[in-house]
Amino acid sequence: MTTPLTLTPDRGPDGTTTLTVVGEIDMSNAPALTAALDDLPGRILVDLTGVEYLDSAGLSVLFAHADRIELVATPLLAPVMTFSGLNTVTTIHGLADSTESDGRP
Repeated sequence: MTTPLTLTPDRGPDGTTTLTVVGEIDMSNAPALTAALDDLPGRILVDLTGVEYLDSAGLSVLFAHADRIELVATPLLAPVMTFSGLNTVTTIHGLADSTESDGRP
């Protein structure tokens, strides 16, 4: 059975390619995330604030695209991304706070 996942590509007001991800990312739907990222050109801002669960299959997909993605994650998910070496922008109460890949704010 596939875990519910919604992937919505868009463009931000400044023209940035975005992918909004909502639901759970696991081995049952990680290929859909891969396909969505592969279909989008250039740099991508991936909004993970609607992700409720992320397993190692999802992390593997994000890591494989690390050279061209920037992540928006909840404060709970951001440390996992940072620990994995992924560039993350954490949304805290509506404010963006950049986090370096070495874990320093």
